[in-house]
Amino acid sequence: MFEGLVHRFSLHPKKLFLIDALGAILSVFLLGVILVKLENVFGIPKTTLYFLAFLPCLFVVYDLYCWIRIERSVGVFLKVIAFVNLLYCCISLGMAILHYQKITYMGWGYILLEILIVTSLVIIELKTANKLRIIN
Repeated sequence: MFEGLVHRFSLHPKKLFLIDALGAILSVFLLGVILVKLENVFGIPKTTLYFLAFLPCLFVVYDLYCWIRIERSVGVFLKVIAFVNLLYCCISLGMAILHYQKITYMGWGYILLEILIVTSLVIIELKTANKLRIIN
């Protein structure tokens, strides 16, 4: 399903760090600004939104560092961010379950859509990392 993307990214794997960073910046903005202002629409408490927005801030730093500085063992660094992204999905789902009584359908929709998008990126990152291992 992702083979075409994996092939492209295996030629330029560092671009995945840039894509991951841009996605993390978008998550920070949506969670830390937009959803906070619309707390009553999404039902996710502000403290949870700020916590969930903080984590992608760390990802941005890691991603940009890797994009700028890493030249060797790119696959290893891709696996790290893939694992952290997957952990973030689990934390997001856990926080949603913790606040299930407050979260609206819109809130669940946002959480599940973000998990779907991030999980798709994780699959691409892992497949690309594995392809790099085979190539090298």
